[in-house]
Amino acid sequence: MKRFTVLFGLVLAGIVALSALVSLVWTPYNPNLVSSSRYSPPSWTHILGTDRLGMDTFSRIMTGAQTTLVVGILAVAIAALIGVPLGIIAGMGRKVAGELIGRASDVLFALPTLLLAVLLAAAKGASVTTATVAIGIATIPVFQRMARAATLTIMSQDYVLAAEVSGTPRSMIALRHVLPNIAPLLGVQAAASFSMAILAEAGLSYLGLSASPTTPTWGRMLRDANLFAAPLQAIIPGAAIALAVLGFNLLGDGVRDYLDPRLQEVR
Repeated sequence: MKRFTVLFGLVLAGIVALSALVSLVWTPYNPNLVSSSRYSPPSWTHILGTDRLGMDTFSRIMTGAQTTLVVGILAVAIAALIGVPLGIIAGMGRKVAGELIGRASDVLFALPTLLLAVLLAAAKGASVTTATVAIGIATIPVFQRMARAATLTIMSQDYVLAAEVSGTPRSMIALRHVLPNIAPLLGVQAAASFSMAILAEAGLSYLGLSASPTTPTWGRMLRDANLFAAPLQAIIPGAAIALAVLGFNLLGDGVRDYLDPRLQEVR
């Protein structure tokens, strides 16, 4: 059963990635091409129909996958590149340093992604960059706390204590012993955070705090849909968001099961 769920998650994530890559070079129509075929039902001409402006829904779904992947990858990268070093420092450093980093992380954790996005949008304007930075900053405490907890566990191991006694610099201990041992755990967290970043970007797009109106995103498509005139135009982007989040969540669970021997099936 676990293998099936992992495979299912891999298929869903692969479809999103493939759609984004293919849309870089080809889409059935220009995703921003306005036509007179408003709210056209699915047909051979328009596989998923058209929206209120006559734009091809399938082309916009494909192009929207680009924004989904870019925001997810960059947001997780921002969170990991800042949160992981801070977590390792907090776990390896003195008690005062750990407390300072921990309290700063608590303050940041209390700020919701939406509030950060509103503040950044007010200062710099709503854009994909604004949404990405807001999501990345809001996710830093998650990586910081996980890295700190894992680092404390590694630092109590005998081989690390032996390295300290032998005079190995703490920077080398962090690179040679701590980081390689906590990397699998961080990989699992990255997969989970990626799916949450997709959901957060869709929410910010729905509120108009992400991409511009000319940039197709699943959240904005859901916002612009008329549920009464053409229910399918609301169902399609909503389903795309749900399946993308589900796919990356299942993939993250599969990675966790594979890397944690305690969760592996007994053969």
